[in-house]
Amino acid sequence: MKILRFLFVLFLSSCASKKDLLYFQDAENSIPAKIEYVNNTLQPNDILNVKIGALVPETAIPYNIQTAGSGQQGQNIELLKLQGHLVGIDGYIVLPILGRILVANKTIASVEKELVRILENGQHLISPSVSVRLLNAKVTILGEVKNPGTFNFVEQFISIPQALGYAGDLTIQGKRSDILLVREQDGNRTISQIDLTTTSWMNNPEYRVMPNDVIVVNPNMAKVKSSGIVGNISLVMSIVTTLLSITVLLTR
Repeated sequence: MKILRFLFVLFLSSCASKKDLLYFQDAENSIPAKIEYVNNTLQPNDILNVKIGALVPETAIPYNIQTAGSGQQGQNIELLKLQGHLVGIDGYIVLPILGRILVANKTIASVEKELVRILENGQHLISPSVSVRLLNAKVTILGEVKNPGTFNFVEQFISIPQALGYAGDLTIQGKRSDILLVREQDGNRTISQIDLTTTSWMNNPEYRVMPNDVIVVNPNMAKVKSSGIVGNISLVMSIVTTLLSITVLLTR
């Protein structure tokens, strides 16, 4: 009977409580706050789509990469990546005619303004316009989620909850109060801890995903205990049922 008691206690301790599973438990006490968007900065290995226009469109053609499919609508994103401008380890991209341009640690908006300035000051084009788009924004999500992996996104801003939605949400074994965010930005790496059971972190920089972020969902104590001792709950129930049957037979 001592073994049965032990297994029963183990079964109860391996169950996650309601407090461990609910998101944003203090939402009813949260205070409305103004949303502030912070522009992401470009990093090495980013791939950019740069489009340069002018008052006379034909004069801007030499400043753009020309490909066989450049006139087609709805180009495949993977094809666009192959045709895009890769930010080198030194932080530069290479544009037709303009040559090497430093873009690392700058925002897309600042790069657009810089290119317009270069085109105007160098008298390259009349009334130039520049559009820059990041093509390979991605976030990697690992650990206790339904579909771990690396996910591409085209939006300029997405949040941590949205990113976790791409991965199919946390499993019941995910520890919602222990999410790790690994971020590399402007040559620095930071690791932050996020507690999804609260709303207090939503006004922090960690709320919005930056390209190349890595999100790690750690397992909760129930998963750790089941993995380290008996493997899974179904095995526990099987053992308990077998021992109960043996006990009944021996006490007749």
